[in-house]
Amino acid sequence: MTPFERFLHQHTFALTEGSIYERLRRHASLEFDPYLAHAGLIYEASAADVLAQVHREYLAVGQRHGLPMIALTDTWRASRERIERSRFSGRAVNQDNARFLCALRDEYPAGAAPIFIAGLLGCRGDAYLPGEALSKDEATAFHAPQVQALAETEIDFLMASTLPAFSEALGLAAAMAQTGRPYTLSFVLRPTGTLLDGTLLRRAIEAIDAATARQPVGYFVNCVHPTVLQAALTADGMDEPALLQRLIGFQANTSARSPEELVGLTDLETEEPALFATSMVEIHERFGFPILGGCCGTDTRHIEAIAQAFESRGREF
Repeated sequence: MTPFERFLHQHTFALTEGSIYERLRRHASLEFDPYLAHAGLIYEASAADVLAQVHREYLAVGQRHGLPMIALTDTWRASRERIERSRFSGRAVNQDNARFLCALRDEYPAGAAPIFIAGLLGCRGDAYLPGEALSKDEATAFHAPQVQALAETEIDFLMASTLPAFSEALGLAAAMAQTGRPYTLSFVLRPTGTLLDGTLLRRAIEAIDAATARQPVGYFVNCVHPTVLQAALTADGMDEPALLQRLIGFQANTSARSPEELVGLTDLETEEPALFATSMVEIHERFGFPILGGCCGTDTRHIEAIAQAFESRGREF
């Protein structure tokens, strides 16, 4: 059992970072590669400094409050296909990003609050457009090179995030299971309790667990507002204990708009950190998610607010 798997069995509360992609995309001094987004920032000294600073801000929250922190590699768009089309073709983009983040973790001394690093992958197409999703077999073949690249590094687990469709999630699970490394899948949901492609969350989890010889260590939900998740998990048949036990993490948006509405937005909608944290505490108290963090619209203030809410309840909420 790996340290991350032992952590999950202990049911300890942990944080994830908040948004990095959206924060950096709007940074005046940075330019994203059109194919890799922020995965290429590590190759330019000044950009790498900015990226490191954002990660350090989040990691510092966990250290201040003595809470485990999960940090994600900046590789959500670093598939082999995208690397080959980018100006960084030929570079070990996934491995280099994993080493970059592991080095930031190594800045902390022995005895510091735990930091777990996830090797991050995304779907091939637009995360808000399930019609672009790959079939199971296509997804296994497409994602296998990136999965293998991340699995050979010192990450703690693999994570496929912002998944809109069951078929591609199933293929990703097959590719990740083959590595023998712990892995998780994270879905985008509708208030009705389905993935964006209409598959019930419960059915997706049951099918993936049944189809893979090595099951995910758990499932996340991300890129939706806490009110959307609350609605999804109170839809008919969604609050079964067996289902909730498989849900281990939630990275929330600060906007309650639907994916279709968010596609056309030029400005991020945010909300006050204290209000955001209150909603996240309600998710934990009602559904038992042990890992909470942020997605679009969040920054260090929102993660700090979650940590403070945890402390204010005597670390037992």
